[in-house]
Amino acid sequence: MTARKCLVTGGGTGIGVGIAQRLAAAGHRVAVLGRRADKLEESVCAIAANGHEAIAVPGDVTDEAGIRAAVERVAEALGGLDVLVNNAGVGGPNACALPGPERWDAIVRTNLDGVFFTSRAALAHLPDGGRIVNISSVLGRFGVPGYTAYCASKHGVIGLTKALALELAPRRITVNAICPGWVETEMARDGMNLMADGMGVSYEEARNTALGAVPLGRILEPEEIGEHVLWLCSEGASGMTGQALSHCGGQVMW
Repeated sequence: MTARKCLVTGGGTGIGVGIAQRLAAAGHRVAVLGRRADKLEESVCAIAANGHEAIAVPGDVTDEAGIRAAVERVAEALGGLDVLVNNAGVGGPNACALPGPERWDAIVRTNLDGVFFTSRAALAHLPDGGRIVNISSVLGRFGVPGYTAYCASKHGVIGLTKALALELAPRRITVNAICPGWVETEMARDGMNLMADGMGVSYEEARNTALGAVPLGRILEPEEIGEHVLWLCSEGASGMTGQALSHCGGQVMW
């Protein structure tokens, strides 16, 4: 596989770390971007510990001007940009009909606006035949009560993916989305803790209930999503665009 220059947003934690590690291990040049410099450095050090290289670039996907400047810095440091992975996201509940926190703006701004801002900034650098991979969620496929902003933003990522794929088809830039289910991350653990509190059970009981709804009966590792991204960046995936691919142990089968 030809080495590509890759940017992974939200690359300091969770799924983003797994994606960055797999891309770097395959010989690609990788930049991780996020708001927390300490987490970015941890990600870079973990990649270095496995004998590979990555660079850390601080940036906030919710700041349109700021992310444009951050993407410029990435392209300058890597000598260009071939792949954008829009992974940065925030989770947690918010309410519409139900009592609860009002976090609509914060969640949608990161999960949906951030994908739009970063993609637009990257288009000044992506060559014909480049790749954009957006990380949505199985909650982009179905709804969960009390998670209106998260579900709406992740549904929105799929719609954005399809529209942008058509816009960029003349340049042979593919745009696809991955919809992970439960992945072993801090965000998933937070979600299971909220389930436990709501059900009045232990964390382990809530975790077992959550995974009981997964036909394969297990949680995914971040590196598995990274492997999926790696394939979407390959020549073998050059004919796939505008797709939302569920990677979820069978939670969603369409």
